[in-house]
Amino acid sequence: MSITKPAPAPEADSSAGVPPQHLTGRLKLVLAVLLVAQFMLAVDFSILNVALPAIGDGLGFSLADLQWIATAFALSAAGFTLFFGRVGDLVGRKRIFLGSLALLGLSSLAGGLAATPEILIVARVAQGLATAAATPAGLALLTISFPEGPLRRKALGLNGALMSAGFTAGAVLGGVLTDLLSWRWAFFINVPVALAVLLIAPAVIKELRPTTRPKVDLPGALAVTLGLLALVFGLTQAGEHGWTHPVALASLLAGIVLLITFYFIERKTAQPLVPVHVLKKRNVAWGNVLGLLAFVTETSLVYLLTLYLQKTLGFSALTAGISFGVLGAGTVVGGMIAPKVMARTSTLTTLIAGGLLQTVFTAVLLFLGDTSASMGLLLPATFLGGVGNMLVIVGFMVTATTGLPDHEQGLATGLASMSQQVGITMGTPIMSAIVTATTAGAVTAGAILHGVTIAIAANAALVLLGVLIAAVALRTKRHTAHA
Repeated sequence: MSITKPAPAPEADSSAGVPPQHLTGRLKLVLAVLLVAQFMLAVDFSILNVALPAIGDGLGFSLADLQWIATAFALSAAGFTLFFGRVGDLVGRKRIFLGSLALLGLSSLAGGLAATPEILIVARVAQGLATAAATPAGLALLTISFPEGPLRRKALGLNGALMSAGFTAGAVLGGVLTDLLSWRWAFFINVPVALAVLLIAPAVIKELRPTTRPKVDLPGALAVTLGLLALVFGLTQAGEHGWTHPVALASLLAGIVLLITFYFIERKTAQPLVPVHVLKKRNVAWGNVLGLLAFVTETSLVYLLTLYLQKTLGFSALTAGISFGVLGAGTVVGGMIAPKVMARTSTLTTLIAGGLLQTVFTAVLLFLGDTSASMGLLLPATFLGGVGNMLVIVGFMVTATTGLPDHEQGLATGLASMSQQVGITMGTPIMSAIVTATTAGAVTAGAILHGVTIAIAANAALVLLGVLIAAVALRTKRHTAHA
């Protein structure tokens, strides 16, 4: 017996008339507010990486428990993204966006003032939940504020550039703040930014509101949230203990089973969290696969090069962090030119060209040596690889959010945000496991270089896999510039 699904609730447009064809003064302000918020959220993913040893010393974390500072954030950020993205569709993205930024500011203040490891971990969980809610809500507000076509591509290009640059800037900023002030400022810096956005955003951001509010699909929400939590936890355990560790294997298996269960729940539910017809759209499904690979590869490359710079070349954490400024510059350039590349060619061509560029310049890093002279190779390669990666990320965002009505944009951006955050979480454990297996426990400069080289080869292979997927899976879809 088939279940007839009700038609989506109509929505009242907050701005009647012909969609704008250029950036008006109000749209520029909307764009600035949303981009500042998204940049801050991206910074949070990496700002504590360099500060972890200092936090451990300051609060008395054991070496084994130190990884929970990152894991607690990653679990909540990745596990609840899809759920909060859909809740934003139902109750209002603006409300979710503002509420989550307030939570981020308060939890950052609590983290900076934390006197015990337990308080810090609770603050990190709250930061992760705030990120899980704010990221898809902010992206949904961005996509509904700018109509499909050149304006949306430009907005998503800038957003992608700042998100990727924020991840890189976090590593630099974390090192600078920890060195010059204290690790606590890696938390405190969020507070004035969140406050500024909260003061400005209510007056400039508008949204479409549903005339009726469907019920939240609780079984589906529970299945997908627990599935993602299990999957991310399994990945972090695999990175720490190896892929054959019983806890890692059990968590990964449980995550896969729960996500399969989620799919079957959605097929039978009258008002699903994720309508199956959306998952069957080729651009949504394969676009998110490409986004997942893009974030797996570039964020884990930062980890690999951090190992190389500190363990092989002997650079300080601060110097290594500053070196990634070149990669950040490449992502900014990539985000700025991506809309122009799509306008001149197509989204599919941009995805393939960006992937090939990233593949080539990731492979160039296979020739890194054990002397500082290799910086002459590393810096231009990371810059150009960053350009390519950002072309893929912007292409993925456009692909995965095109062709869906406004009332499903929170869902589309929730899926995209989930792909982004799970990709960020997956990349480091995968590459860490490769390095660990290759070095067999050796910690000499030569052994680390060998392990990093093998992992870089795997990284380049994953980027190339993304190129092949785009060329094959999207070849019959024209993602032209004139959507």
